[in-house]
Amino acid sequence: MPVEDNKKNDEAEIKKVIEGFVEALRAKNLDGVMSMYAPELVSFDIVPPLQYVGTDAYRKQWGEAFSSFPGPINYEIVDLSITVGGDVAFAHSFNRLSGTMATGQRIGNWLRWTACFQKINGTWLLVHMQASVPVDLEHGKAVLDLKP
Repeated sequence: MPVEDNKKNDEAEIKKVIEGFVEALRAKNLDGVMSMYAPELVSFDIVPPLQYVGTDAYRKQWGEAFSSFPGPINYEIVDLSITVGGDVAFAHSFNRLSGTMATGQRIGNWLRWTACFQKINGTWLLVHMQASVPVDLEHGKAVLDLKP
């Protein structure tokens, strides 16, 4: 099979992994969400701390996130780009989690997402991800009202 066909197949597999993650997140299916991550995951997420190392720490974070939304949550991804090279790949997109928190506060700002995948035992898993928002350096505040 030509290299380009392999890359297209790998891109499609990674997209399917990401789509499964989104479906699991919308269903608040913690095991489904966690199935995307490699055990040695390193995550630079939008919420503290500076990093999460390993899936145990990240599972706890997702569990807390789900419990803070008593009703439905939505997750959107736009402008997804996937680049594959051998058994590693990276993706980037704009993502938005939205819903009403237990406090009554509605959230739904867009963030920038970069993810690094590795093919481990034939399965594409996320090994590193970073989520961020732009910062107004003059005022030291996150800029949360931008849209892709």
